[in-house]
Amino acid sequence: MKKTGKDNEEYAIVLIDGVCHLCQGLTRFIIQRDPACHFRFASLQSELGQSLLEQGGLTPDGGDTMVLIEKGRYYTRSQGALRIARRLRFPWPLAYAMIIVPRPIRDRAYRIVAKNRYRWFGRSEACMIPTPDIRRRFLS
Repeated sequence: MKKTGKDNEEYAIVLIDGVCHLCQGLTRFIIQRDPACHFRFASLQSELGQSLLEQGGLTPDGGDTMVLIEKGRYYTRSQGALRIARRLRFPWPLAYAMIIVPRPIRDRAYRIVAKNRYRWFGRSEACMIPTPDIRRRFLS
């Protein structure tokens, strides 16, 4: 992954469904609880998002999962979500304890929400436009 300029730490990339209201809300949630700016964001629908999916061997037209790319490794569904939670401000790292639940069970719950996200939360015609103060966190 690329390095940030001032602290020279690696950052992780979160690929989200840019038109999904739930995903947009989760992006804002992560940003508010990530004071170290560990995460950067890109839309799954963007050219960069599609390219990163292909590099990771994932289906570019999937869109039913968020993807975390951390230190060159790709994490999807519940595994990605839990890895994000453990990097957020307290108390969210405690959610990582859910990693002990077998992945098929966690991913089943994730898939139910993902399948119904547009119906439950809505969708936009276009990706969200970040405010100027958080624009630097978006890669595309």
